[in-house]
Amino acid sequence: MNKITIYTDGACVGNPGPGGYGVVLMSGNKTQKLSGGFKHTTNNRMELMACIHALETVREPKTEIDLHTDSTYVREGITDWISGWKSKNWKTSQRKPVKNADLWVKLDALNQKLKVRWHWLKGHAGDPMNELADTLATTAAAGSHLKEDVEIEIDRDAEGSQATLF
Repeated sequence: MNKITIYTDGACVGNPGPGGYGVVLMSGNKTQKLSGGFKHTTNNRMELMACIHALETVREPKTEIDLHTDSTYVREGITDWISGWKSKNWKTSQRKPVKNADLWVKLDALNQKLKVRWHWLKGHAGDPMNELADTLATTAAAGSHLKEDVEIEIDRDAEGSQATLF
């Protein structure tokens, strides 16, 4: 059975602002790096996007995956909070819409399909793979060919201000 170790990170210059995600995938003696950036997004969206893009690369559903994130938002969201959100039709306990629901739905689908063990690690604490994921994310956020984060644009336009961004 294949095993993959993944390190993910998201970054945002301002929050909201230009953002990026970085991913380091390792299996055996192979290492793959992924990154991408968006013109106007949030750090939490980039943390989620890093996990989504990482898991989308896994082709074999029986692969054992250890995914490391420095985001407690992602780790707790996918392991603790998501079942409640789903049972409440993507509403919080305060009956408000779950922020970033579009990305949580994607991440949940991938998590259900794959064998993922979720690990939290302290960011900027010297772990070389976490630092590499951070460098990929911050470099992507500073890039000149950033994409539109369509969902966040819809959220901003629908609410009429950036005050509701997370």
